[in-house]
Amino acid sequence: MPSLEYATRCWCAATSVAAAGRRSGQPQPLLAAVHEALDDLVGAKLFTVLKTLQDGSTERIYTSDPVAYPVSGRKPRNVTSWYEAVILARRHFLGPTKDHIRAVFFDHETIFGLGCGSVINVLVIHDDRVLGAINMLHEEHWYRPDHLETAEPFAQYLVPVLA
Repeated sequence: MPSLEYATRCWCAATSVAAAGRRSGQPQPLLAAVHEALDDLVGAKLFTVLKTLQDGSTERIYTSDPVAYPVSGRKPRNVTSWYEAVILARRHFLGPTKDHIRAVFFDHETIFGLGCGSVINVLVIHDDRVLGAINMLHEEHWYRPDHLETAEPFAQYLVPVLA
């Protein structure tokens, strides 16, 4: 059970994200607010948002590191065991170690070079479709299952951005 202080922080973050969704100039205010909220509540050395395109490829629409992972970067659909277990099964992914990252991400050396060794991929799902994902990376052993639980509701704020 989360502490009252943590629950209050979550509530304040949620209301801040909701307010950002009402601002003009979308989608940047909403994406930035979700990033800020999750960085505060969960933590991330690297934070990106990917949008799933019609052909199954993904496009990066938000990044905290535009040099290593620029906006508009694309990844082709690659049907791997990770793709089947996460995207097709619609399950968020927790990879707490460098071994998990190495096993599923071709760009693992770039990830390690940023000081990251754990990852969570939080899916944005609407009408039983994966619209995209929030990807958060941090030092090895940073992420735990409760981080996925915290991040999931914030991912759903991105439905209008990714739909």
